Amino acid sequence: MSVDENIAEGRFTLGERARLTPTGVQTVRELARRRALVFTLIGVTYFGLIGLFIHLIGHGGITVLDGLLLVAFCISTPWTILGFWNAIIGLWLLHGPGDARRSVYPYAVRATDDAPITARTAMVMTLRNEDPARAFARLRAMQGELSQIHPGDAFAWFVLSDTNQPEIATEEERLFAAWRAESGGTSSLHYRRRTSNEGFKAGNIRDFLDRWGDDYDYMITLDADSFLGAGATLRLVRIMQANQQLGILQSLVVGLPSPSPFARIFQFGMRHGMRSYTMGASWWAGDCGPYWGHNAVIRIAPFKAHCRLPNLPGKGPLAGPILSHDQIEAVLMRRAGYEVRVLPEEMDSYEENPPHLTEFTRRDLRWCQGNMQYWRLLTLPGLKPMSRFQIAWAMLMYLGAVAWMAFVAVAALKVFDTETTDAPFPAALGLTLFAAMFAMSLAPKIAGLLDVVLRAGERQRYGGTGRLVGGALAEFVFSVLLGPVVAFRIALFMLGLLFGRTVTWEAQARDAERLSWRTALAGLWPQFLFGAALAALLAGFAPGALPWALPMLVALLAAVPFAVLTAEPALGRWLTRRGLCATPEEAFPTGSLGALQAQQVGA
Repeated sequence: MSVDENIAEGRFTLGERARLTPTGVQTVRELARRRALVFTLIGVTYFGLIGLFIHLIGHGGITVLDGLLLVAFCISTPWTILGFWNAIIGLWLLHGPGDARRSVYPYAVRATDDAPITARTAMVMTLRNEDPARAFARLRAMQGELSQIHPGDAFAWFVLSDTNQPEIATEEERLFAAWRAESGGTSSLHYRRRTSNEGFKAGNIRDFLDRWGDDYDYMITLDADSFLGAGATLRLVRIMQANQQLGILQSLVVGLPSPSPFARIFQFGMRHGMRSYTMGASWWAGDCGPYWGHNAVIRIAPFKAHCRLPNLPGKGPLAGPILSHDQIEAVLMRRAGYEVRVLPEEMDSYEENPPHLTEFTRRDLRWCQGNMQYWRLLTLPGLKPMSRFQIAWAMLMYLGAVAWMAFVAVAALKVFDTETTDAPFPAALGLTLFAAMFAMSLAPKIAGLLDVVLRAGERQRYGGTGRLVGGALAEFVFSVLLGPVVAFRIALFMLGLLFGRTVTWEAQARDAERLSWRTALAGLWPQFLFGAALAALLAGFAPGALPWALPMLVALLAAVPFAVLTAEPALGRWLTRRGLCATPEEAFPTGSLGALQAQQVGA
């Protein structure tokens, strides 16, 4: 039973009613109990694993290197543990005896599918040196479908350009003029280009708010690769209308079908794993959810009044405008008394994933630098405890990768340790600990596969059981090879931050294209060198450890051919022909994706 129904039936006292979340759909006590349970599960698992690890390294006495291993283990483990419990909780919510909608997102129950749209919404796409034809095809497809389902002036369309390349800017202006002319010169279409990208994307949005924000109730933020179907757009707006204290509603974003084998395999794993993971995370994060920067609807008035980002003082890569703006805007919105929620429903909400490994790591490094800026914001006054946790957790995602690589390096140096003992090494304990950590790291993927298998007819949407299992095996190998390569790149970058190295905010490569061996080698030679050094060290001093290190060594030594192969268009065509690693939209495209495809063909 929802909080609304409980209030109507008099099951809440006046005091309990006063202790509801801002939207009034859950009690603060209920969310506090959930968070206490999750943190208890995390804590018991975390300290249990640490205890086992201390017992393992205590074999023969704890040395300085053992102490360093323990520190690295303590930093790298929490992210895996939380992912494990989010997946388990989410799978239970989806397939257990309860009603996930009323338990996780009861605010959405208030919105009916036929509720009139009374609010004015700005559809806002930010661009910087992106492919204009691709971006405008998306906007035109969205606008065309939405105007057929819901004609009128409830929606306006804004192209906010920070492009500084003249030829791209000229093409943007030409395509916008053609779009506006074909739309009969409607005043609902707007194009604005800044001459300076001050504040990056957040500054671009802030400029929109200062110019036009007061004219609209909501804005739906879109990146150049975003696509929202009309049904999804109307669903998000209706939920906002039904919940006046909902400040940001983030949709569940999935990858568009892609000819790139890298993007195809990556988003196959993300697609089936995201649903249970996000459901579990939303169950206890509740009103302090994340914002991912795009494919979300935002209540403009409080966002404009309370979510202006600070310009971090000082010099160096962690000063100046905040690159990863979204999570900070989310905690500021919650501080202002409005909820931030993730809607854990699959809908027509899409993005494109990077087409190859080098572009994937380039994007990840920008996020890494932005998240590292958060340490200066942990003490912002007035934040909810859960909001501070979200900020710290975003930083730990990248600190954990550094700790993982540090663990590997220190473990290799153990061959030079001088400890001596006659006691046999506790191999069974070591194998158990390794298996437990490995299983927990796979939990979101396994839970996602179980979710697909347990849903009636869902396996057919993935091409049947054989293709689903085949795709899962391929994605498993892909993930094992990808993880160490990306983690090592992050570790190198984090070292560079200490010496002032920074990233630039430029357009992302989005087209499937062949990656040359020279380009791959130029970006991935450090991984190969590190892997070769590890292999030589273990082969020379501890050959018995080679089988344990084999997944890591293969990933590092094969980084260059892995990058070339997973960018090869021929592999993408082969996977497509066999239906491997296909998401449901490939075999069963929605009407919204059909509209997008028609626009792209005509672009």
